[in-house]
Amino acid sequence: MPSSRTGRPPVQRAVRRPAASRTVRQNPVLRLYTRARKAWDRPLTAYYLILGGSLLITVLGLVMVYSASQIKALQMSLPGSYFFRKQLLAAVIGAALLLVASRMPVKLHRALAYPILAGAVFLMALVQVPGIGMAVNGNQNWIALGGSFQIQPSEFGKLALVLWGADLLARKQDKKLLTQWKHMLVPLVPVAFMLLGLIMLGGDMGTAIILTAILFGLLWLAGAPTRLFVGVLSVAAAIGVILIKTSPNRMARLQCIGATDPGPGDACWQAVHGIYALASGGIFGSGLGASVEKWGQLPEAHTDFIFAVTGEELGLAGTLSVLALFAALGYAGIRVAGRTEDPFVRYAAGGVTTWITAQAVINIGAVLGLLPIAGVPLPLFSYGGSALLPTMFAIGLLIAFARDDPAARAALSLRQPRFGRKRGAGGPSGPRRWNTMRRRASAARSSGER
Repeated sequence: MPSSRTGRPPVQRAVRRPAASRTVRQNPVLRLYTRARKAWDRPLTAYYLILGGSLLITVLGLVMVYSASQIKALQMSLPGSYFFRKQLLAAVIGAALLLVASRMPVKLHRALAYPILAGAVFLMALVQVPGIGMAVNGNQNWIALGGSFQIQPSEFGKLALVLWGADLLARKQDKKLLTQWKHMLVPLVPVAFMLLGLIMLGGDMGTAIILTAILFGLLWLAGAPTRLFVGVLSVAAAIGVILIKTSPNRMARLQCIGATDPGPGDACWQAVHGIYALASGGIFGSGLGASVEKWGQLPEAHTDFIFAVTGEELGLAGTLSVLALFAALGYAGIRVAGRTEDPFVRYAAGGVTTWITAQAVINIGAVLGLLPIAGVPLPLFSYGGSALLPTMFAIGLLIAFARDDPAARAALSLRQPRFGRKRGAGGPSGPRRWNTMRRRASAARSSGER
């Protein structure tokens, strides 16, 4: 055996690595999971999920509105793209509102809470004035703006309750008043019940359910005790039972849960044909624009039941994609509400997340036959400018809150344009230098690095 100059045996150079580390490096699934976990925990994850998810839902909704509304427009002797053009106009205005809301400081959002609430209450009361308010599908919750344009003030009531309720609870938390049940309920619950009363005067119970969900979301975020929470829930449930029992139309909708046959008098026609549309879609659907149910068989194909048309044309893959986008949006909203130390941001982000998630669950549950048909649109997806505008403003709120997080703010400040230009030391008239890796490397070497 050869020896070294010192007389000691040579040291082996190749050292075997532990089997565990070699297994981790060779496992692609675990490596992919680790990368996904790191990306998921980045400061800007919520920001990108909210921005990207909402834009994808809106764009896909525009495509499906165009596909689902063509037959309805032709039946009304209108151009095939009539509803699509109106929805596109609302989406453009909504994008501007989203951009404005995402750039507004939190203080300005809080300052707008009371004006938005006062405006929403005024418009919701104006709906009941004869000659001004108008009824659509049996619900008098609309105001005609001239021509074919209408507005539904109750949709703006959701945004008003979120902003005003978040500001109210934040101010009371700063004064340490939320430990008393009177301050937790008053005036939040009376104002919410006033909005619910104005909505129910028009007969729109679907929107009232969403408003109730927002109220409970705010109370839960405020830390309402179980007894108080159950008490308010019991009162709301009792009122809901009375409203359902006294309305034959609502009782008929309740009886259509899980129906597979239209029944006597075709009472469950819409619910059953929604199931037919989903069942005929298969895995990948019949193709964009190839829906059969939208040819007069499925009522409200481009509004309340657009998810059924999506299932028929895009199949299970399309519906699961929509569900995944809403799930990502909901997770991002919860993450923003959970990581902030600002009470207003926490309440407002939680309220918006409750609003969008509850409305999506109620709409999709009705299409799947799991819940009664409430007549609420799918957020950011269904046709309707009155629903789209306040929802996109609310998405802008979430984006502003996600950007306002200290870690996200630091990450955004470190970002530099890939092809940005830097001016030389000679001032404005000096030579311009491209911000490339070669320039940065030469600058590092000039500082003494070899």
